[in-house]
Amino acid sequence: MNPAARLDRLDALRGAAMVWMALFHFAFDLNHFGLLDPRQDFYRDPLWTLQRSAIVSLFLLSAGIGQAVATQAGQGWARFGRRWLQIAGCALLVSLGSAWMFPRSWISFGVLHGIALMLVVVRLTAGWGAWRWPLGLAAILVPQWVAHPFFDSRWTNWVGLVTHKPVTEDFVPLLPWLGVMWWGAAAGQWLLAHRRGWLAGGVARPLAPLAALGRWPLSFYMLHQPLLIGAIVAWTTMTR
Repeated sequence: MNPAARLDRLDALRGAAMVWMALFHFAFDLNHFGLLDPRQDFYRDPLWTLQRSAIVSLFLLSAGIGQAVATQAGQGWARFGRRWLQIAGCALLVSLGSAWMFPRSWISFGVLHGIALMLVVVRLTAGWGAWRWPLGLAAILVPQWVAHPFFDSRWTNWVGLVTHKPVTEDFVPLLPWLGVMWWGAAAGQWLLAHRRGWLAGGVARPLAPLAALGRWPLSFYMLHQPLLIGAIVAWTTMTR
């Protein structure tokens, strides 16, 4: 998309999700290095699990809206493919990095893996219009009703029909999360047709940094954790 055609309010929404994610990961990193007292359970405590779900939902809604914008702007498969390769490549780097840091719970299908797959599905279903609302609901509800041990392995759990959550630091399977991106795409299509100003309007000056940040989601995602972890390690080393 031409930078001059950026939708500042959409970028600001994405930027808010990025800041929330960074704060969440900062707390997680402090806990990992034993610097939170009392220690927190990021895997079971609703204080943290609900935040994670909300952050992922914001990212997927934003991505779905972004796909609606790209489709309306006539984005071709070549440009889509270049961006998709960047996301898929970064997903691979996340798997490799997590395998080094968390060998017993490395990330085989986290948020970037999920986004890469969901973007293809959303792109292929761009012409389905309002049908994506009920399909999104179905995608969200099916894992509540259907599960099978076949989907519990690392080779198949990406579908989402698992009988139990795998031991991993991040898990964003196709189901139910595709439903959230489908809803984002459907909402984006409706907003562009009926309330474009809700996306394209300007933002208040205090929110301008969020809009600027929201234009670089992949770079921010890949850099923020190494920087946070590096800062924490440096601080703990200097204060020993």
